[in-house]
Amino acid sequence: MSKQPALKQAELEQLDKSTLIEMVLGLTARVQELEAIVLKQAEALQALQDQVAKDSRNSSKPPSSDGLQKPRTRSLRRNEGRKPGGQPGHEGQTLQMVEEPTHVESHGVNQCPHCQCDLSAVEPLEHGRRQVFDIPAVRIEVTEHQVEIKACPCCHKRVEAKYPDDVEQRVQYGPRFKAQASYLNTYQLVPIARTCELLGDFYNHTPSTAFVGEANRALCEGSRTSLETIQEQLQQAELAHFDESGMRIAGKLHWLHSASTDALTYYAPHEKRGQEAMDEIGILPNFSGQAVHDHWQSYEAYENCQHIFCNAHHLRELQFIMDQYAQAWASDLYKLLLDIKAEVAKAPASDNALPKDRLDFFSQRYDAILHDGFEANPPPEVPPPKRRGRTKQSPPKNLLDRLQKHKAGTLAFMYDFAIPFDNNLAERDIRMIKVKQKVSGAFRTTEGATTFCDIRSYISTARKQGHNVIKALFGALTGSPFNPDPHAMV
Repeated sequence: MSKQPALKQAELEQLDKSTLIEMVLGLTARVQELEAIVLKQAEALQALQDQVAKDSRNSSKPPSSDGLQKPRTRSLRRNEGRKPGGQPGHEGQTLQMVEEPTHVESHGVNQCPHCQCDLSAVEPLEHGRRQVFDIPAVRIEVTEHQVEIKACPCCHKRVEAKYPDDVEQRVQYGPRFKAQASYLNTYQLVPIARTCELLGDFYNHTPSTAFVGEANRALCEGSRTSLETIQEQLQQAELAHFDESGMRIAGKLHWLHSASTDALTYYAPHEKRGQEAMDEIGILPNFSGQAVHDHWQSYEAYENCQHIFCNAHHLRELQFIMDQYAQAWASDLYKLLLDIKAEVAKAPASDNALPKDRLDFFSQRYDAILHDGFEANPPPEVPPPKRRGRTKQSPPKNLLDRLQKHKAGTLAFMYDFAIPFDNNLAERDIRMIKVKQKVSGAFRTTEGATTFCDIRSYISTARKQGHNVIKALFGALTGSPFNPDPHAMV
């Protein structure tokens, strides 16, 4: 709209009423137009400020995205007044002497240091003892397999005995050496070239880099039955944790999906992040227990299970609202969630839930805080023009809507102590895969990523169930992988 020239007082007096009304309406329209522009710019500015303000402590962004200017760490844990180290009553662990040492070295005393008397013929009163635990010098043992070759006296043909099934080459490395190579590469995350170098330093035998890849593939194939059992047991679990995170494969963004319990872990890479990938992996479509996860909408598409939401994510989002919008309700809810968590932690071990009066109190307090939040974030008075998709809302309003809709899944941990406060188990399980990417940068092939995830699934489950990892890998390479137990706990 073009600018109207200023009118003098005399000119205003000569204008009739209809003209003045038209001018006022034009100015009013112009003001409304400017208000809309200012509001739009304010929304854009707020969105940019929100984007810049997000970091690892107030959102789901990883710490690696914080850049050089790391934000000051603010732990979500409360100070319980405990000093670092072992707590009173904690049973410590230290080396203990053994009754039958492998070697005994005697050290005599032949002269008195006080009077220089000769003690070589004097019998000792007793022996002092100290023990040193160490590793003997290691060396590779070579086992030669010889087969008999005979001439049949009847048909005069040459007959040769069979070599063991696992002896396929004229010269080859054995399953223990393969297990250690795969252990270093897939569990300790040592790059392939350095794995070969380390084995060379330990045993004076440096395998080729191709040998490590072959060992990993053989281990993946040998653990196939255990992996299938892990998937089946996760489908039948009463409660399981789910998470996903980006991973680079062949220069492209893929997604790592995880499903886990206290005793089981399963990883699977996929090109997609959402429901298509979850359907192909096959655990969630057949899962009917309690699924703990964040608010990624693909999880909520599965109606066959009960959804439990991670409160660690809620605390980070509330921290963001407190930082960017300074809304009191966010601080109140932040404190309430931690108060409930603390009360659950202090409850008697024999209890399965908080007392009914405390449940009612916390539930009502939760509703009252959300009511305050909705008053501070009312919906727009004039609905925006119809567009595809959901109406754009502010971050506080979006969070309030989710917390109201999913109240049962947010507060489930106080009604059933078997339900955790957060999804940290899944995040801990997925963390080492992210460390692998930091070490190696990316996976070169989909086959390599799948092999790595399968082996990590096998190893993680073995660790959770108290198995020695090297022995578990050796068993998989020799046809005896461990049998997962969904109820096994270390």
